[in-house]
Amino acid sequence: MNFFNLLRIALRALQRNKLRAFLTMLGIIIGVASVIAMVAIGQGSKQSIQQQLSGMGSNMIIIRPNSNISAGARLDATSVQTLTLDDVKALQKQAAHLSAVTPLASAKGQAIYGNNNWPTTIQGVNPEYLDSIRQWPLQDGIEFTDRDVQSQNKVCLLGQTVITNLFPNGENPVGKYIRFGKVPLLVIGTLTAKGESAFGQDQDDVILSPFTTVQRRILSTIYLQNIYASAIDENSTTAATDEISQILRTSHRLKPTDEDDFAVRTMQELINTFSSTSQLLTVLLAVISGISLLVGGIGIMNIMYVSVTERTKEIGLRMSIGARGIDILLQFLTEAILISITGGIIGVILGITSAKLVTVFLSWPTLVTEYSILLSFLVCFITGVFFGYYPAQKASRLDPIEALRYE
Repeated sequence: MNFFNLLRIALRALQRNKLRAFLTMLGIIIGVASVIAMVAIGQGSKQSIQQQLSGMGSNMIIIRPNSNISAGARLDATSVQTLTLDDVKALQKQAAHLSAVTPLASAKGQAIYGNNNWPTTIQGVNPEYLDSIRQWPLQDGIEFTDRDVQSQNKVCLLGQTVITNLFPNGENPVGKYIRFGKVPLLVIGTLTAKGESAFGQDQDDVILSPFTTVQRRILSTIYLQNIYASAIDENSTTAATDEISQILRTSHRLKPTDEDDFAVRTMQELINTFSSTSQLLTVLLAVISGISLLVGGIGIMNIMYVSVTERTKEIGLRMSIGARGIDILLQFLTEAILISITGGIIGVILGITSAKLVTVFLSWPTLVTEYSILLSFLVCFITGVFFGYYPAQKASRLDPIEALRYE
């Protein structure tokens, strides 16, 4: 019996019990749709995180003070002060794999303009921070210069969140004076909007100023909270990280047996960490959704058993006029595969639609990949073969005479 005859017979058999066939497909439909939707949500989140981290500067390297041991107790990293301007100068002079280095001194406080105030963070940096490290263009005004850094000039750049809260009437802040705590600052420029970071922080809720202004006039300290650097290119990031560690260990006069009193982190490390976590969650969601595929497969087996029982006389009649056991097996196996594949097609359409609706109504990023669709079809085919084979084999082994006598 050729394939087209098998397909025609299978279609006729399913048409005789349309509602039962659809209910059998329902488990497959729900399973495939949920798998595709869950994978799309997981992949979309992964892509979104990668884009956000890359937007912070794909070559960016962050150097932080590391927790140290004092009197047998390990201190919190935020309370440790180990980085100074000398470290920045050493990196600028000795590092061959870095294109830019900037210190960062930050403080939290109240920004005030007129009757408006807003709690925010001021970050003291070098001019290289905007252009070479963060790739953060201005929306209006001008950047501060190295001369502003050397002179500790009281100038600043405002993020969009700060602008919205200090200038709610849409007034242009450039040229206006604000106060951060008790320190007056002249607004010389505004930053373009960056949105939320991958950590859920508002990147626009910030004031940027020369690091000497923040360090001396606001914090009154010689220490830095962070040092930001940029590798020459992405391929140089690993070499740059090793180079930074060697230079800082020498600068801090650490012995070979001493632990680093600093930590070096790259954006690629963060991307890999978030990607692996997102991938694990995606697999977990897919496995949970795949349980409904298993239930759908069991439903196919159950219905095929019922079908074999109901059509015992039909099987006996076919075998009595020359149908072989393999023909009967292929006939019922084709029905099972047809149910599974048809359910898979409907499930794929429903899954893609669900992913789009999640993006539209919940604003969650989704990404439907080709491999998830192909995998769904493959799983549907395997499900049809696996759960349809045993009932089909049972039908093919019926005795024709006993089948004709069956009531």
